[in-house]
Amino acid sequence: MKNLLDGIEDVLLMGPGPSSVYPAVYGALSRSTLGYLDAYFIRIMDEIKALLQKLMKTRNELTLAVSGTGMAGMETCLVNLLEPGDAILILINGVFGTRMREIATRLGADVDVLDFDWGTPVQPDVVKEKLKERTYKLVAMVHAETSTGVCNPAEEIGKLIKAADSLYLLDAVTSLGGIEVNVDGWGVDALYSGSQKCLSCPPGLSPVTFSENAEKAIASRKTKTPSFYLDIGLIGKYWGGEKRAYHHTAPTNMFYGLYQALLLVMEEGMEKVFARHLKVHERLVQGLEELGLQLLVDQPYRLPMLNAVRIPQGVEDAAGRSALRNKHKIEIGAGLGPLAGKIWRIGVMGHTAREENVERLLSALRDVL
Repeated sequence: MKNLLDGIEDVLLMGPGPSSVYPAVYGALSRSTLGYLDAYFIRIMDEIKALLQKLMKTRNELTLAVSGTGMAGMETCLVNLLEPGDAILILINGVFGTRMREIATRLGADVDVLDFDWGTPVQPDVVKEKLKERTYKLVAMVHAETSTGVCNPAEEIGKLIKAADSLYLLDAVTSLGGIEVNVDGWGVDALYSGSQKCLSCPPGLSPVTFSENAEKAIASRKTKTPSFYLDIGLIGKYWGGEKRAYHHTAPTNMFYGLYQALLLVMEEGMEKVFARHLKVHERLVQGLEELGLQLLVDQPYRLPMLNAVRIPQGVEDAAGRSALRNKHKIEIGAGLGPLAGKIWRIGVMGHTAREENVERLLSALRDVL
């Protein structure tokens, strides 16, 4: 029987995620599998926790990686923090804010939203006025909106939420490992991310963290967390304490990969990693402009790791992406929602954020266009 794995090509991943995986991470994934309660594996879990705390800039004891992709992290935060009737305000300027709304609605929460134009940031003044209208248990926002390439003002919004005495939930799926994330400094109470973006580990894990206030809110629930698999109280007993309690079979080799990816960030240096992302982004923008291409987002609000590029007139979206993939072995992403067919999303995340990769893409775009 033909093995389809033999036909997998080496594709440069420059879309919205996953990013290209570090060779050392591939090596880590191939190490011998240990049991999920093996003492040596518990040591690796503890190191993952410590490395995540450092990268997130938090002392939160409840910091771990959920078995699942970034969407599992989003759902973990919402199903644990929300009960039916709880008031939540969601700040939406892209796809992933709308997904928060969908999950919160399914949980029976009392959902309010503030909508902002896609491609523009959340406006703190508008949020400030909204927070005067009522008290919310939770206010949620995406830090790095992957669907548009916008960086939202996480620190400013955090100050407003703290003054309003609400809990602050932040989506850092695309930002963690690419730009600063400061959980404690910004007053974030719950945050989730993903392994496959700026950490350059394959998809499958979602780092999360919960503040003491978030833990208290979860402990005071009147109803059980509606998801057993994502019950952070139960998962936390597996990640903490001298005696670990089995909850589900952890994907041990995926944790090896995340551990190695986090080590690589620390070995390079967090600030140097952030500077590399920015430098590569600036070269990409320069090259795109030389080709006559325009970015969707105004310069002050652009993410370095995710670039939304307007598709030029006369170029068909899918045909352009297919030519890059099939002829040049480069993947970029399509637009979502109202931006479908209007933009390409070009990612320079983690291991992909290298100048040589940008030069290869620019050369391929010259050919395709």
